[in-house]
Amino acid sequence: MCYLRHACNLLNMPTDAEITFADHAGRLYARRYGMAPMVGRLLGYLAICDPREQSIAELAEALLASRSAIAGAVKTLEQLGLVRRSRAAGERMDRVGIDLTSRRALGFDPTEYQEQAALAHEGLAILADAPPERRAVLLEWTAMAEWLVARLPEWEKDWQAHREELRAAGELPGDTTHS
Repeated sequence: MCYLRHACNLLNMPTDAEITFADHAGRLYARRYGMAPMVGRLLGYLAICDPREQSIAELAEALLASRSAIAGAVKTLEQLGLVRRSRAAGERMDRVGIDLTSRRALGFDPTEYQEQAALAHEGLAILADAPPERRAVLLEWTAMAEWLVARLPEWEKDWQAHREELRAAGELPGDTTHS
């Protein structure tokens, strides 16, 4: 591990504190979302690394992991809309960075709840003649999913307004994406 902060910066190696943060993110995402710890570690590291976009090889070296473990974590995070790959002109390798440009990455994509509501409706159709007690879970599941679908656009607008207020106050930079 790198103990001299200045030397770490010169060598682009993460500090102990940065690795600890990535480890904490790995444990959080494993515990909270059932993801492999490497997925959370990668997301945590990408949130603090410099430069903001890194190659698979750089990420593997920084996190002391295999390239295949990093590639698998990148694939998971891509499927969740949280990271994206990019390639600069003339480069032969992809770079990975956090992507906060999608509704999904920010938690405002209603399709998850639309799919849940559709599934609950399917179950309700199967139980059409069942007593209300038997249908209760599906009725509440449907109501909750549809309630979230209706409110997400409003919450997204509220967030955008709040984000602009924070930017105007200098509390957030103008661009927090990894474009």
